Amino acid sequence: MKRWQKTLLYLAVAYLVLLLGPIAGLDIPRIVGEIASSPLSLLQQLEVGIVNGAIIAIIALGYTLVYGIIELINFAHGDLYMLGAFTALTALSAFGVTDGASLGASIIPILATLLIATIVCAGLNVLTERFAYRPLRNAPRLAPLISAIGVSFIFQNTGLFWGGLRAFIPSMGNNSAAPKNFPDLLPSIDILKALGIQSNFSFTTKDLIVLVVAAALMVGLHLFVQYTRPGKAMRAVAQNRDAAKIMGINVDQIIALTFLIGGALAGAAGLLIGLYNNTIVFTMGFTAGLRAFTAAVLGGIGNIIGAMLGGVLIGVLSSLSDQYLSSRWTNAWVFAVLVVILVFRPGGLLGENVQEKV
Repeated sequence: MKRWQKTLLYLAVAYLVLLLGPIAGLDIPRIVGEIASSPLSLLQQLEVGIVNGAIIAIIALGYTLVYGIIELINFAHGDLYMLGAFTALTALSAFGVTDGASLGASIIPILATLLIATIVCAGLNVLTERFAYRPLRNAPRLAPLISAIGVSFIFQNTGLFWGGLRAFIPSMGNNSAAPKNFPDLLPSIDILKALGIQSNFSFTTKDLIVLVVAAALMVGLHLFVQYTRPGKAMRAVAQNRDAAKIMGINVDQIIALTFLIGGALAGAAGLLIGLYNNTIVFTMGFTAGLRAFTAAVLGGIGNIIGAMLGGVLIGVLSSLSDQYLSSRWTNAWVFAVLVVILVFRPGGLLGENVQEKV
């Protein structure tokens, strides 16, 4: 496409945004007025967006890891994250942890629940790879994609069934499809007020804990992939699977390891979102998976740092849209921004635009 054609395309997109934007809440004078009258509200939404974006980034890492290794979009990953949240709620219920328990009394059950949720989700992901994806590895790309969608439906209905097991898990409530109350275990102490700073801006210990755990998981994964022997093997398989096999790397084992790590991250994210929002539902995997996949594409699918950046950006965009535009149009605005960025950067923010070999 010639430069003048691209310019006309960009102008047409800008015109449509300005024309149709007000319908979706894009009232620029009103937004500017709200920000000018309450700048702390903008900072608050940025903080909320970063915290939620950090959790989205953890889920996005599972998408980008699998795609980077075998170029498969694992649509079941979002529902695996949902099962991680249900596993965490079940484990906490088994440990007898109830709403309002002190952090000191519940820290050991929380750590044990984190271990259980990561093991369960990692195991499910490895089994999924072994029996649903591996037999179709050399099939046309549409076959494993359909398989992933089928696994997603299986996981979602498993969550629906799990939510109806009140006789065995009282914390699941009476209605299998209804949202489940997750124990509120993390302290919500306002750090600024505790330091003697009086402000309408709130940054709680709950926000800090989620950010620290999410950052530790993301940094740990980056260091693992970059500096460990299995991580180097993962990068070798991602670059050229056949060459890696010739060099003695067990490709099947490395792919299984990738699914194991991605599943473990999904389980950890499930526990984090439960502790942060204190509610879970069997349909939560669809929305979270959609946004996490969008984050992975936005940052550059297959790029770990890009998935982290994309997750935070999606979280911030969603938070700002909820506050200043319209919560009903949040997903539309998120995808609109994604489309605009991909027009300029088809490979994502940190992805590389490479030509496919023939």
